[in-house]
Amino acid sequence: MASSSLSSLSSILSNPQGCSLCFKASTRRGLSLAFLSSKLNHASSSSSSALLPRCHRLTQNSIKRKKGFSLDLPRSFSVSQTAGSSKFDGPSLHQFISKAQTSLTALQTDSECTPDSDIASSSKGRIYHETYGCQMNINDMEIVLSIMKNSGYKEVVTDPESAEVIFINTCAIRENAEQRVWQRLNYFWFLKREWKANVAEGRAKSLKPPKVVVLGCMAERLKDKILDSDKMVDVVCGPDAYRDLPRLLEEVDYGQKGINTLLSLEETYADITPVRISQNAITAFVSVMRGCNNMCAFCIVPFTRGRERSRPVESIVREVKELWESGVKEVTLLGQNVNSYNDDSSDPESGRGKWEYSEGFSSRCKVKNMGLRFADLLDRLSLEFPEMRFRFTSPHPKDYPDDLLYLMRDRHNICNLIHLPAQSGNSRILERMRRGYTREAYLDLVKKIRSIIPDVAITSDFITGFCGETEEEHQETLSLVRAVGYDMAYMFAYSMREKTHAHRNYTDDVPEEVKQRRLTELIEAFRETTGPCYDSQVGSVQLVLVEGPNKRAPETELIGKTDKGHRVSFVRKPLFDKDGDDGLKRKPEVGDFVEVRVERSTRASLYGEALAISKMSLFHDVGVDAVVASCAS
Repeated sequence: MASSSLSSLSSILSNPQGCSLCFKASTRRGLSLAFLSSKLNHASSSSSSALLPRCHRLTQNSIKRKKGFSLDLPRSFSVSQTAGSSKFDGPSLHQFISKAQTSLTALQTDSECTPDSDIASSSKGRIYHETYGCQMNINDMEIVLSIMKNSGYKEVVTDPESAEVIFINTCAIRENAEQRVWQRLNYFWFLKREWKANVAEGRAKSLKPPKVVVLGCMAERLKDKILDSDKMVDVVCGPDAYRDLPRLLEEVDYGQKGINTLLSLEETYADITPVRISQNAITAFVSVMRGCNNMCAFCIVPFTRGRERSRPVESIVREVKELWESGVKEVTLLGQNVNSYNDDSSDPESGRGKWEYSEGFSSRCKVKNMGLRFADLLDRLSLEFPEMRFRFTSPHPKDYPDDLLYLMRDRHNICNLIHLPAQSGNSRILERMRRGYTREAYLDLVKKIRSIIPDVAITSDFITGFCGETEEEHQETLSLVRAVGYDMAYMFAYSMREKTHAHRNYTDDVPEEVKQRRLTELIEAFRETTGPCYDSQVGSVQLVLVEGPNKRAPETELIGKTDKGHRVSFVRKPLFDKDGDDGLKRKPEVGDFVEVRVERSTRASLYGEALAISKMSLFHDVGVDAVVASCAS
């Protein structure tokens, strides 16, 4: 870059006509030189002049420094010259270019003996990151780390005081999440604003004031407010613009704010292999689609994440294969509306028949081109990786057609766990929420699910105090919870978000104290029904994927999850390995599947006796013949 700029500048010296020059001196960056070239009109111009860019800039920062690059010009050097004036106080332009080329040649000669990796590491910063919100944000942070690693930011630190770049990945679903982010931004601002004092007092170890970068949904929703917050933040980057992060960080070096919150109709990051935050983990998240078309009245996701688009099946299979080869035993497939997955990248007509919704459910957004659906993706993954366990979140109840339910029943490695967000138990409120179903249709779907998959766990989401909700309508939500009997639920008081349908059309008229009281009643109703779900497991034998030591007894007990998502702890002791040939016992390790007989329930977790180390095909008695038959069907 510097070499080409100097050579181009030298070519101008012989024919400076039509060029204007500007010099700029800075105490922090040294001397910079910029010149603009007008359009060349003469056919006789040299080839070097013909290829001359319209604008060139040479600064100290444009050259990778090891010892520094300096022209050693006197501080009193005057660089201004009025047009048409022949007077010039200081060295000539020829002298300037000559000295610059000499310094550049010396620098390039010295760098030939220095490995490129050393230069790259000295010019890039260390990264610290925090993530708030859903699993999708965790996966997004892994994508960001991959992009930054490929751009030379190879080191990640565990404390913000040691970082030159601080990422905070945000959530805009509820106000509480945003308030936590603002609190952290205030601290990061302190690290940047008082950097010299912090370093002097040993409070900070970064090599320069950190650049603070806000990512995710909050970045898109509050971009103007964040950037105007008294220089608190340097870069704001939305969920679809992470590829642009290296360029945005470079803009900060030139005194600019970096911002890109454009939403995309195509971006899925399918070609990027995420850098896993949890090294040596035996579970992982894989994003299969992004965005949401449902436009529920309370939800801001379509405005912060954009429209739905799905990754090609092949790219997902490739990523899951890499995870399997690295030792991952369980993958959770992610998407804002994961079971509306629709891969029409190869053949828009590859789907089976018309797009079907759950019976009694509807959608405001029609599917234009139907490709491979979520059941097709699960079918492919479960067959190619029979010893890997698959979960998925977060779905919408409308996208549970019968073929998906039967596939979940027939495949031993697809977890018997269905997340079925209800949001409310009253049909009028569901209509105001624009959910596309009634209370009766929801209960009918629960009945169908349990008839097809008898031993299924069902979880849900609920909102209390939505706009216009009466006390009687709240009681209907409590009765729905008792009627279904959920294994787990996410429950929240309503928090109105800007840009949503509710914000534009409704009044947030339920007082906050009423919302909180209803939320307390909802949690109590949930606890009444979730206990029996756990109690019913006592006496059964469950296959548990070991995730690590039990924090309550880390020296003696292990803990893991069943395919229903229930946590089970047990004493770590030597066990026979059903897949082993030596007949010897060994203690189970993280990543092992262990058969556990459940002995008691705390109504929030399970405790049992470990029987043997196993694997899924053995536990479910699935042999090669069964796999072949599944492939044939």
